[in-house]
Amino acid sequence: MVLLLAQEYAAVPSILTEYRCGICGRIFAGLPELEEHYAARHPEAAQPVVVALNLNGKPRELLVEPHWTLQRALQFSLGLTGTKHMCDRGVCGSCTVIMDGRAVLACTTLACECEGKTVQTVEGIAADPAWKPLIDAYCRWDAMQCGYCTPGFLVSAKALMDKNPNPTEDECRRALAGNICICGTYPRHAAAILEAALKMRKGA
Repeated sequence: MVLLLAQEYAAVPSILTEYRCGICGRIFAGLPELEEHYAARHPEAAQPVVVALNLNGKPRELLVEPHWTLQRALQFSLGLTGTKHMCDRGVCGSCTVIMDGRAVLACTTLACECEGKTVQTVEGIAADPAWKPLIDAYCRWDAMQCGYCTPGFLVSAKALMDKNPNPTEDECRRALAGNICICGTYPRHAAAILEAALKMRKGA
């Protein structure tokens, strides 16, 4: 499913080709026209802004409202649903993404703060063959039940392995300490990461 979403995402144009009013739905050819429309028809509303970033290895432009979080922008601007909306308070880890090499919470990061940043989501990880051992290990160890929190765990695990390709079990547990699983699959996550790390070091 995640791989299918990644394929759908790949078809989204990198550069904005239309600018849609978030209030009335009218579409404009450029940002200046949209700004004029907001000033004339919706003067009480905050005007959308364009955010340019590198997302999953490709340049992307997003049209977002200033108050949108990165999680909301990924879901509603690009259809990337792997970055989950759960607690919306920065305490569960289900919305974890990697930004400039660090695991960050997309629900507490404003999209407009991501200008020029490099962001990686679970869809980008799933589409990268280099990380197939990690996804396979998660499946083999059945490190999920309902699966809702699993993307956040995978992203946190990838962020750990980027910095430390040979983690200990304790280091795995500490790296995942910010991710919550209501199903209680915690013991299996470290086992999956350790197995994946071993295979990746061996080039398997």
